[in-house]
Amino acid sequence: MAVVRGIKEKVHLPIYDSVKVKPEEQLRDAERSSTLKFFIDVQGKTKLETNLQSAGLLPHYNTFEARALRVVFSDLPPKFPDDPKATDEPLEVTDANGDHFKFDGSKMAAADAANLQVVADAEIDLARLMKLLKEARASQDGTVDVSVDDDDGITFTLHDTEAPAKDATDAGLDKITEAGGVVPFTISDLERLINSLDEKKQPPVEQINPNNGSGTLISKLIYNTVTSLFVGEKTMIQMPTWFFPSGAGAYSEGVTFISHGEPNPTATFRFAEPIFIDKQQNFRVEIEIPDADTLKELQKAYGPMFIWVVLDGYMTRDVQ
Repeated sequence: MAVVRGIKEKVHLPIYDSVKVKPEEQLRDAERSSTLKFFIDVQGKTKLETNLQSAGLLPHYNTFEARALRVVFSDLPPKFPDDPKATDEPLEVTDANGDHFKFDGSKMAAADAANLQVVADAEIDLARLMKLLKEARASQDGTVDVSVDDDDGITFTLHDTEAPAKDATDAGLDKITEAGGVVPFTISDLERLINSLDEKKQPPVEQINPNNGSGTLISKLIYNTVTSLFVGEKTMIQMPTWFFPSGAGAYSEGVTFISHGEPNPTATFRFAEPIFIDKQQNFRVEIEIPDADTLKELQKAYGPMFIWVVLDGYMTRDVQ
C-alpha cells in the first residue's frame, strides 16, 4: 500500500533480539567474546529470535520511544552431545545379587572377589553420562546398573584380569548377558567421569547438578553480568542485569524453579524518561561478563538456550 504523506501513527510495538544456543552446542559456540551483543547481527534469524530487519537500525524511517528494557532468559532442559566421550577401567561386572563372573560366563560368589576374572572397560558419551546421572540420583541407593550389552552411547569391553589383552569370547559374553550381567555406576562414579572430560566440554555445575539449592544458570547470568544500552555511541543506561527483570516467562512458587522476575508486564524496569531513537540512528544492547572465571563457566553452558533483550515502547511510523 502507498504511504500517506504527512500522517504518522504511533503504535505500541516492542523490538527484540536474542542470542541463541542450539541444542548440543555451548554458549561459546554462539558467542566467543565476553560480551553478548544484541540488535547487531539480525541476518538469518527467525521471528522467534528477532523482529528487527536491519542491524542496529529501525525499519524504514521510523522512530522509537523506548519506555522499558527487559532481559529474558529461557529455562529449557539442556541437550548434551554424543561427543566428548569418557573412558574408565576396570569396572566390576556383577549380576543382580552382586555375584561376579568367570571368564567363561559362569558365576562366582561375591566373597571370592579376590579371584575376580571378568571386568569391563567403558567408553561413555556425555549425553548418556548425564542420563545415567539423573537415573542414579532418582534411585533409592544412588546407583544405576547398565547391562553389559547396552550400546546406547556406551561401549563395554570385557576382559580377564589375569590376561588383560584377552577380551571375552562371544560365547562368554552371551552367557554373561543372559545371566543378567551389569556394570553398576554410583553417583560419584558418574560425576568423576564427567569431570574427567576436557574442561571446555564439561557442562557447568548448574547443569550437572541443577536445582540443588545453590542457584541455577539463570542466577549466574543475572548476578554476574552488566547490561548496557547504547544509542549512537552514547551510553543511555548501564547496570547489573538484575536491574532489568524480564516481566515475562514461566513462573512457579516451587523451590526447584527460578525465574528472572514475575511474569507481569509491569514487573520490569521502566525508564524515568523515555529514550528516543531517531530514524537511521544506530543502537545496540550489550551484556558483558566482566569476571574471567565466570565467563569460562558460563561458556560451558549447553543449549537449547535463548537470551532475549526487549526494548518496550512506542514506534512512530508512516501510515499506509
